[in-house]
Order: sequence, then structure tokens, then C-alpha cells
Amino acid sequence: MSEEIEKLLMYRIDELEKKLNKFEMLENKEGTIPTFSFSKIRDKELEKLFDIEKKIDKNIFNEWFNNKKIIESETIKFLNTLILENELLIRDYNEEDLKIKFITPLLNKIKFVSFENEFRDFYELSLKYQTEDFIFQGTTDFVVSKGLVKSKKPYFFIQEFKRSEEFSNPRPQLVAELIAGIELNNEKVMKGAYIVGENWNFVILEKLGDKNYQYFVSSTFKATNREDLYLIYKNLLFIKDEIIQKIQEEKNKQKV
Repeated sequence: MSEEIEKLLMYRIDELEKKLNKFEMLENKEGTIPTFSFSKIRDKELEKLFDIEKKIDKNIFNEWFNNKKIIESETIKFLNTLILENELLIRDYNEEDLKIKFITPLLNKIKFVSFENEFRDFYELSLKYQTEDFIFQGTTDFVVSKGLVKSKKPYFFIQEFKRSEEFSNPRPQLVAELIAGIELNNEKVMKGAYIVGENWNFVILEKLGDKNYQYFVSSTFKATNREDLYLIYKNLLFIKDEIIQKIQEEKNKQKV
């Protein structure tokens, strides 16, 4: 399929999504609860539902990004090979190519699974958050969650496998998932990341009050740049350790 035909198809899909959104709004006027899909939600819907604002504060990522994780030489070799095998084609990958050839090997290297602490990574996980005013539902690309057989408590989301923001912006989709995670967990902070081709952005969402949120988006990490990929890997390792710490704290509270 040529790039021109692919862009045309993506444009038509986008137009179809707009028509479906209008149809959903028409149903809502007739008395049903508005239902929003994670894969389709946009900034304008989030702003209608919540008092939410994107903030600029690089310092909020300091603890996360300035972690002291050490990458072993074997892992460095793996990361360098991952770049060499994909850097010339990654901009042309479709979503499944990007997933299978680059993102999944990287995430598998982190090993987001612990039988001792009973958590693992879930792909294509169904998630639903419902209030009296609206419903969020859909399939998440990637989430690390408590539970081994079934997801019980989400800790970290990645909205991934998006080739570009031209037709489908993963940022508001991720923010919607983070909101659902905060509310389902009864938490105040939730972290995640979204991926656009070779570019990674990390996100921190904070709950300030009822339907009041603020979120922060990091600078972009380019995964085909060695130093950036090393940092992405370390940032994900930090999340893994943070999840383990949270689960252990939860266990300690239950013993008291």
C-alpha cells in the first residue's frame, strides 16, 4: 500500500470517527449516559467533562528521570541492536510493525511481571470507568496491573503503537486512561507514556479535587537515539521498582 493511499484511508477513518462521535452525542441528548471510547476521545471531550489543564513543570519529572538505575552491558548491547535493526524503517512501520519489532521487545526486556508481588503487563486489556454523568470504556494498549490471571488494579499505562498524531492523537487517550486509573484505584497520582513512532513522551496526572486534574508531559525521547533509548529503559525500570514498592506498602498496611 502506497503512503498516499494509506494517508487517504486514515483521513476517511478520522472522518468516520467524527460522524460516530456526533451520533453518540445525539444519543446522549435523548437521555442515555454519554459513553466515550479511550481510542477516540479528544481534548475537547475531556475539557467538557473535567476541569483539566496541561501544566509545564520539568522539575516534576526529576525524581523519575534522574534515577540511578544502572544498565548492564548485555542490556546495552540489546538496546543498540534494537536501534540498528529498526532505525531506517521505524518511521514507515504500521502499528503492528512498530509493536512487534520495537516496542514489545523493549517492554519484554523490562520484564513487567512478578509472581512474588502478583503483577504483570497486560496487552489489549478492557477497561471501564463509569459515573452518573459519563462512561469511559475501551481497550488499553498496555497496562501494568496488580493481578496475574486478571487485572485487579492498574498502575501504569502506555498508549502506544501510534504512527503519528496526524489522525489519532494518543495523548488525550492516555490522559483518559490515567483518569480512569486514578478513580478506580482511589489514588491522587498516576503515570503513563504515549508513543508516536520513535518518539516517547512520559506523563504524570494529578487529581486536585472532584473532576479537577492537571497533567504534565515530558520532553520527547527519541527511541532511535542511543542515549534517549537508554533513558527510556531506565525510566521504565524505575516504574517497575515503584510498582513493587507500592504493592509492598499495600501488603504492610493490610498486616496492621
